[in-house]
Amino acid sequence: MKFTVLGGTGRVGTQVVERLRAAGHDVVPASLSTGVDVLSGKGLDQVLEGADVLINLTNSPAFDETSIGFFETSMNNVTAAAEAAGVRHHVIASIIGVDQVPQLDYYRAKVAQENILKNAPTPYSIVRFTQFFEFVEPIMSWTTDGDTVRLPATPVQPMASADVAAAVVRAASEAPLQGIRNVAGPDVFPLDELGRITLAARSDGRSVVTDDQAGMFAVVTGDVLTAPEDAEFAPTHYRDWLQGQQPNAR
Repeated sequence: MKFTVLGGTGRVGTQVVERLRAAGHDVVPASLSTGVDVLSGKGLDQVLEGADVLINLTNSPAFDETSIGFFETSMNNVTAAAEAAGVRHHVIASIIGVDQVPQLDYYRAKVAQENILKNAPTPYSIVRFTQFFEFVEPIMSWTTDGDTVRLPATPVQPMASADVAAAVVRAASEAPLQGIRNVAGPDVFPLDELGRITLAARSDGRSVVTDDQAGMFAVVTGDVLTAPEDAEFAPTHYRDWLQGQQPNAR
């Protein structure tokens, strides 16, 4: 089959492209760096020509209210181009609990993206994931003041980007879901504890203070960012992944 991967040069996109090519598929990675602009529509017709499946992993450059305009504009362009090209399956990655945190601009933007896809004529699959392991340190950097990191005790269930890529490839290789598949990491952590585990593994001298008013996840209530009952579970555990990231790890 022929796959077009929008966002195919990003963290998850490069892994998706590699997995699809290893399986023998014809894959076209597309991004701004390859001359495709989802906001203007430039290059979309060309990269979608002959595509059986479109995997859309594009992301807003910001997490604020501008993300809403990004996803609305880009999805309208992409869904129109997919229809014109005769794409048979359109897959996007989203976030578990995204429709339960309207206080976050970025989450509202992802809901808008999902809704545009659902209302488009092309058969679709939405794969919702929990937060990535790779985002834990950036999340801590947002609320670091000197040697102190302030984090809420929000329950999270993170997963490795490699497991995200594997789940995206599987969904894209199957029949369209015409719905949502939830995939989560194997372990639940309070976010503040996850920060402590990370700092200890990195031999980082900062300390974590529990502050339920700190950072973007402070507005999240309950366990909406953890796996719902119908979720599938990724295999990689956070502590194992951390060990594998150490400079002297083999």
